[in-house]
Amino acid sequence: MRGPGDQRRRGGRGTQAAAAAIEAREAAATAFYDMDQAQKYIDGRVTVFEDLDAAAAEPARREFAGLSEAADAAAVAYISVLDAHDLDDRDRSPAEYDAARRAFTASTERLQQITRNLNGFAERLAPRMARLEAALDQLPPRLTAARDAVAAAADAVTAAKNAGMDASGPEAELDRARQALAQLGSQGLGGLGLDGAIRKAEEVREIAGRAREAAAELPQMAQKVRNSLASARTRADAVAHRVGPVQDAMRVLVRGYSQTCWQDLRGAPDAIEAAVSRARERLNEASAHLARAEWRQAQQALTAARTELNAADRRAGQVTGRVDRLREVAADPAGPAEGARFAVRDAQRLAMAQPGGPAPQHVRVLDGLVERLENASKRLTGVNPDYWAYLQELEAITTAAGDVVTRIRAERAARG
Repeated sequence: MRGPGDQRRRGGRGTQAAAAAIEAREAAATAFYDMDQAQKYIDGRVTVFEDLDAAAAEPARREFAGLSEAADAAAVAYISVLDAHDLDDRDRSPAEYDAARRAFTASTERLQQITRNLNGFAERLAPRMARLEAALDQLPPRLTAARDAVAAAADAVTAAKNAGMDASGPEAELDRARQALAQLGSQGLGGLGLDGAIRKAEEVREIAGRAREAAAELPQMAQKVRNSLASARTRADAVAHRVGPVQDAMRVLVRGYSQTCWQDLRGAPDAIEAAVSRARERLNEASAHLARAEWRQAQQALTAARTELNAADRRAGQVTGRVDRLREVAADPAGPAEGARFAVRDAQRLAMAQPGGPAPQHVRVLDGLVERLENASKRLTGVNPDYWAYLQELEAITTAAGDVVTRIRAERAARG
């Protein structure tokens, strides 16, 4: 039988066990709250990470999914312990209080461990988030600059059109900028990511900037085209006046030199006249475009006219230049040969200076060039020597000698 002292001892142990169990329950509740807050906070950070950089956030989301699953399981286990041990019911034995204390303590340790895991993950995530958020600070001013650029381009295009100019080119660029800006607004960070949004904003700014500059240049282009048209007409007249001297030069070539000296130039006066005629047609087209304020089309017609005039000018220069060269070589046939001979000797000296002596392949080429040089003068026979073939042969020899020099230097560089 138990006496009154036993009852008192039992009551004392029960009170202590109940207090310990309640303290363990409170500790578990605190641990649960800490874990729940950490889980919610990190879930929000990972979501922001995904919005800013979906590709980079994917591994983080996978890792957090595992941690979140463990946290959910720990939360369920904690609630089960809470349901299994109703400490508000005072009719419990010390053993039951002890069992409750142990269950709450184990739950606390589990909850705290998961919280540490969550916090560790958050610490690893923090540097990347800091970099992204720093970059995020750049987005608002980029967006503002993009919108301002579109507005400035729109003003410039409107001003050009009001001035009666063809602003179709700048207007097309402006439409591209507006479409890109609309895409940025519709997709935002969720569709483009932070880097994509920043790039898109920069793309809008650049396209709008080109549109604004092109529109602003239209008045200058108009004056430039007018000046160019006047200059091109003057040049067309000048090139047309070269037909007479070219005809005279062709008569000199035909009468004084062999056919091979001028056959590639046959028909040059007619070709020059035809080119000038085509150039004047293009200039008339440019003038018509100018009258309609179609500056770009006028510029294109001017470019075509210049191309024709350049070709005619080159052709005229070929004829008159041919006469001058043939007269020079006829007066001093040895002069051009001396230049080719110098080129061959220079290549020979470089070949001989090679370590171990000249390479056989270079010797064969240079010996052949010497032989060609000696035979070149044999072309100058008859009443009308073929001076043009003579000059071409000397130029070919000079070029070949230069090629040998280039190969020798490349081989030397390869050997270090």
